[in-house]
Amino acid sequence: MNKKVIIVGIILAAALGGGFLYRSIQSQTGSSEQAEHAHEKAEGHEEGAAYKEHDEAHEGHDEHVEAGSVKMTSEMQKQNGVAVAPAIKQRLAGVISATGKVEANADRIAHVSPPISGKIVAVRASLGDSVAAGQTLVTLDSVELGEALNRYRQSKTRLDLAQANMERVKNLVEKKIAARKDIYQAETEYKMAQSELHTDRERLALYGVALPGRGGEKLRRPLLPVHSPIRGIITEKHAIVGELSDPSKSLYTVADLSSVWVQIDINEKDLAKVHKGQSAIVTVGAFPDSKLKGRITYIADLVDQSTRTVKARIEVANPGRRLKPEMFATVQLALAADAPAVLAVPEESLQDLDGKKVVFIAEHEDEFVARPVETGRTAGGVVEIVAGLNEGERFAVKGAFILKSEIKKGEMTDEHGHGE
Repeated sequence: MNKKVIIVGIILAAALGGGFLYRSIQSQTGSSEQAEHAHEKAEGHEEGAAYKEHDEAHEGHDEHVEAGSVKMTSEMQKQNGVAVAPAIKQRLAGVISATGKVEANADRIAHVSPPISGKIVAVRASLGDSVAAGQTLVTLDSVELGEALNRYRQSKTRLDLAQANMERVKNLVEKKIAARKDIYQAETEYKMAQSELHTDRERLALYGVALPGRGGEKLRRPLLPVHSPIRGIITEKHAIVGELSDPSKSLYTVADLSSVWVQIDINEKDLAKVHKGQSAIVTVGAFPDSKLKGRITYIADLVDQSTRTVKARIEVANPGRRLKPEMFATVQLALAADAPAVLAVPEESLQDLDGKKVVFIAEHEDEFVARPVETGRTAGGVVEIVAGLNEGERFAVKGAFILKSEIKKGEMTDEHGHGE
């Protein structure tokens, strides 16, 4: 009996001890999981806050870029040449485009050669030099010039003798020593001597020689200067000291490049739209921003059988000599504006921003927003706007490049700030 009581007591004690141990382990495990959960929750909160802060900053930056706006006071707009006007519709003139080649103006080219034969003793100008009309280019030693000078001297001497003889005969006739017919003979000889001297003087002037005075007989070595007949640039030079030259040989080619020709090919189908005197705009690849004005001065009467085109010539003023012979050129011939009016803006008001064509809309008096637009035809310095701009909207017609620069400057500042 006592053994059974002892065994039951042992079993109850073991049961009670096991329950206490289980509750203790569970309590420790729960506390650990709760602490771990609380730590994870705190970390998640901090991470979420960081992401939220990053997103908000990123979102604010994107809004700044997408806005593409710039603020500029009215005073600064005046200083930078920014002008605002409403968008309007206008008729665009049609355009015929053609390619061509620049040539020297053949009406302003001179081939310089000596009027008589001679040996070149001095060369005073070289290839590419700018020369003035009448400037000496070379000097010749000419035997023919020496002969012409001698004839002039002889004619002058004969004239002096004829004049003295005529005066002597007049005195004799007055004294009734000589007959009156002798006066007629003396006057005839005097007039013939005058004519011979005039011929010799004109010959020397044709040679470009200054007429000798009373001391002309002292010229021992007759030198002939050869002058440039026009102002221009020396484009060819064949003058070499020591060589013989004659009128059949060109020593220099002088071209006045202040005006040039552009030869173009016009399609046969466009002939009815082209006429002499028509205005044209010429551009070349070397200076794409320079648009030079010209006019058609010649249209050929023959059509090329292979290309079905007609040659035409455009005369263009060439300030600064930017257009050079043999350059390729693009020509736009303006046609009459007979199409319906379309919304159009000046070319300078369009700018390239992030790969798009934009205009700057005046949202307020001191704020501009870059708005992408779609463009159409271009004519006479204006561009058709197909989409992106409404009639009457105010935009920057001048100074758009300044506004674009301000936007780019702001973007660079933002990038620099984020980099730091």
